Amino acid sequence: MKTQPLTLWWVRNDLRTDDNPALRWAAERGEVVPVFIAGDATLRPLGGASQWWLHYSLQALGQGAPLHLTQGAAWAELPRLAKVAGASAVVWSRGYAPDEIAQSKAVKAALEQAGIEAHSVHGNCLREPWEIANAEGAPMKVFTPYWKRVLAAGWNAPESAPTVTWRSLAGGLALADLGLLPSQPNWAEGWNEMWQPGQAGAHARAEEFFTLGLNGYGERRNRPDLPNVSRLSPAIHFGEVSVRRLAQLANQRAAQQPSLRSDADKFLSELGWREFAHHLLYHYPTLPTQNWKDGFNSYPWRNPATDPTAAADLRAWQRGQTGYPFVDAGMRQLYQTGWLHNRVRMVVASFLIKHLRIHWQHGEAWFWDTLCDADAASNAASWQWVAGSGADAAPYFRIFNPFGQGEKFDPNGHYTRQYCPELALLPNEHLQQPWAAPALVLKAAGVDLGTTYPHPIVNHEAARAAAMAGYEQI
Repeated sequence: MKTQPLTLWWVRNDLRTDDNPALRWAAERGEVVPVFIAGDATLRPLGGASQWWLHYSLQALGQGAPLHLTQGAAWAELPRLAKVAGASAVVWSRGYAPDEIAQSKAVKAALEQAGIEAHSVHGNCLREPWEIANAEGAPMKVFTPYWKRVLAAGWNAPESAPTVTWRSLAGGLALADLGLLPSQPNWAEGWNEMWQPGQAGAHARAEEFFTLGLNGYGERRNRPDLPNVSRLSPAIHFGEVSVRRLAQLANQRAAQQPSLRSDADKFLSELGWREFAHHLLYHYPTLPTQNWKDGFNSYPWRNPATDPTAAADLRAWQRGQTGYPFVDAGMRQLYQTGWLHNRVRMVVASFLIKHLRIHWQHGEAWFWDTLCDADAASNAASWQWVAGSGADAAPYFRIFNPFGQGEKFDPNGHYTRQYCPELALLPNEHLQQPWAAPALVLKAAGVDLGTTYPHPIVNHEAARAAAMAGYEQI
């Protein structure tokens, strides 16, 4: 009997079998060995929350495929494993961050030198970042016209999981050997009850959202106290569900119930923002490390490395101890769950940048470590959007009122009380501004400012004036 060609499927951020062009290419060619490589120094190290998610996503994928785990440089490991297995090709899904591109180039060179076919495919976005351009053929810098061009161009329909002839490879590492889970302390205790990493969990969450949460999404997605958000961002980041599949599901739901069309379009535009972020990162690879607009380089930031007061303010922000309840609720949600509601992301980011005047890079680094969905493109593009230094950014003078945002988007106080339980007995009219509550109201609620809950670390009006003065300098 003739032996089928053997292909290594190099698993990166595409931990799924459904609508996976790389896996389909390998399966149609012959037998498949799935391989995951950890610890490549080429890549930016994953944050703690992402490592937790990755552990359980790998576990889920390994339950349906003989996933071979190893550690080291991908350019060295893949030719070695191909030789051991007798594979004549390696296939993978393309990534668009600068470190991912550098890794892919090194892998291709090493495989070609070893006489092994190297094949990368498009699988993590609706369109390749270089496929959408303006009339002059240059990268696009404004989201709305960019997204209109994507919609006009369209994208391929998702494909079902292929029939795969798996081949296992002996000698791999155990999942525990990768050291992805936290210990001493286990700060992720209880996360397994909140999240279900893996393809099955992603599809179950998508089904729940499109059935129960899409109705009213356009408006209610701004309310962190309501269930009208998808919470799919970690699954999207790790490729447990493809964006093409999600776009298809949104359009199918709108076709079944036309009144949901505007909500579905809003959801699609959120996928579009992710696309735009990858477009920007591909064309401007310094996006995570440098201001996209050079004019912001001279802004007079407070530096936590040299200013003890700025360092204390940064720690208070990270720990949810700023004295602004809506901000603190958000930062506590982030640390306690590995995820943060999008509206609240904007508010806490604005507070760090414009109230505390601490560089957005400190926020980007904290989100990278604490978000399960930490994504190089979306994280950097979103922080620069809030700062005003990025492409199609919010105006620099747009400074969110931290208590006004809470009063508007958490009108009943359910979200704030959930994560700031020490304020639970305050009436709604004083919940977002406890410093302005009468002493008798505070006493009745068991709130002792400065003891049970902090005083505001900055005055809103003074902080806003200082931020504007800094912007006037540049």
